[in-house]
Amino acid sequence: MAVPKKKTSKSRRNMRRSHDALKPEGVMIDKETGNVRRSHHIDPETGMYRGRQVLTPRADA
Repeated sequence: MAVPKKKTSKSRRNMRRSHDALKPEGVMIDKETGNVRRSHHIDPETGMYRGRQVLTPRADA
């Protein structure tokens, strides 16, 4: 059974965990509508993506 020979310091342990934090989701403001939406995703209200009509707009919006 593998057992560590030395105790891992708090600094080394925390440096290893530095990449485990949750990062904020990428959001942007749409140029045409001014709504906030996720980057690289279709705008659900208008159905537009990169200046093209991809989906029909939702009727309930």
